[in-house]
Amino acid sequence: MALKKYKPTTSSQRFKLISAFDEVTTSKPEKSLLAPIHKSGGRNRQGKMTIRYRGGGHKRRYRMIDFKREKDNVTATVSSIEYDPNRTARIALLEYEDGEKRYIVAPYGLKVGQKLLSGEKAKPSVGNALYLKDIPYGTILHSIELRPGQGAKMARSAGSHAQLLSIEGKFAILKLPSGETRMVLKNCKATIGMVSNIEHSIEISGKAGRSRWKGNRPRTRPVSMNPVDHPMGGGEGHASGGLPRSRKAVPGKGYKTRKPKKDSNRYIIERRKKKRK
Repeated sequence: MALKKYKPTTSSQRFKLISAFDEVTTSKPEKSLLAPIHKSGGRNRQGKMTIRYRGGGHKRRYRMIDFKREKDNVTATVSSIEYDPNRTARIALLEYEDGEKRYIVAPYGLKVGQKLLSGEKAKPSVGNALYLKDIPYGTILHSIELRPGQGAKMARSAGSHAQLLSIEGKFAILKLPSGETRMVLKNCKATIGMVSNIEHSIEISGKAGRSRWKGNRPRTRPVSMNPVDHPMGGGEGHASGGLPRSRKAVPGKGYKTRKPKKDSNRYIIERRKKKRK
């Protein structure tokens, strides 16, 4: 896992800092695990734009990821580590003893040829999927279920990981990437290790065109809009726009948007830490 810095031969190359893709072993995905992706460009079924600044981008095909890891007690071999255009992490192609192939989110340090296992007989080593009740305290985890059999929902993006603190009754206590401490049923599955591509957050595209390849269109600053378009618009000259807020006038700093009676509040022991200004 390394970053590649380019020589400043052009303006766009000067600050470009992207992955060297040295952990990727093949450029051709498994055809049987591909599916088409329909792009909406931010439009709804009536053709009206409901999400701004989306559109274009390179054509992609979806890689079907096995987030459930329900094929228990069957040994799988890592065939390849691949790039996935639909997520920040790398993905790994597993080939099971019975010949079936599946993709998983690749953990950091996973190598081609490595043997993986899921279920109660699996050891707590990188890439194996175990029930939370069978994992030692202090273990680093990713791809964590919220409900048994639901499939992984938490800690799936590049470099993400959670830590198992303890088991209390029918719940496991986890410390999540945000700093939040919460309870999850101990019968839920999680994968050992940290998600791959850990240096993704410090990548620099170098030019606006790379954002267009990803399907992101240019974003207009709210301060530069007119009052009819945004609450922060209007004013003479370089006006600041007043308090930061969204297009629907929801304050952007310090305002709590989580519902006070949300059902999952009872599982949260400690809320996530506030960002320092």
